[in-house]
Amino acid sequence: MPHLVPLLIRGINNLSDARYCAGMGADKLTFVLDPALPGALDTRTVKELAGWVAGVELIGEFDQLSAPEINAVAADCALDAVLLRRPRTAAELAEIAPPVYVELSAEADLQASLLPDSPIGWVIELGNTAISPQALQRLGQQRPLWLGPGLDPGRARDLATQLPLAGLTFPSGDEVKPGLRDFDQLEAVFEALEVD
Repeated sequence: MPHLVPLLIRGINNLSDARYCAGMGADKLTFVLDPALPGALDTRTVKELAGWVAGVELIGEFDQLSAPEINAVAADCALDAVLLRRPRTAAELAEIAPPVYVELSAEADLQASLLPDSPIGWVIELGNTAISPQALQRLGQQRPLWLGPGLDPGRARDLATQLPLAGLTFPSGDEVKPGLRDFDQLEAVFEALEVD
């Protein structure tokens, strides 16, 4: 199922989500691997989940861990990239071995000239915050830009068709019980973004 833009699904924590999202054409899946973050998974669980999916890029989400710690976890889980929940200095970024995406705060001053050059992409979760299209254009000109519109299919389609984005990000969810998950919201987003 081709989509208007690539799709990144964040915070995969169960096999149902991993398999469903990969099967529906998601391009990238993230796993929270920093123990300082809520919902963090251990490396054994991530490797087990990753073993059930193919054809997707696997990304670890980190916040507090140091560059050497991130590198060790990334190597252990065979991650394709990492997503840092907060900006780091250029020196810290240079120490991280896998390619790096950096999450920027939607409320922060998003001046592209003040951001480091090394990340391969910016991630911004919009939530209910409105950022001017001009600011998003500026950021997207410096590095590939991934936006998170929440699980609103209409907003997602509008962003995908009106801005030059690298892709869109969406949250995964939790199983009701092992093997049981309601995918209605994610399904609506996937369908809204299908190429006509």
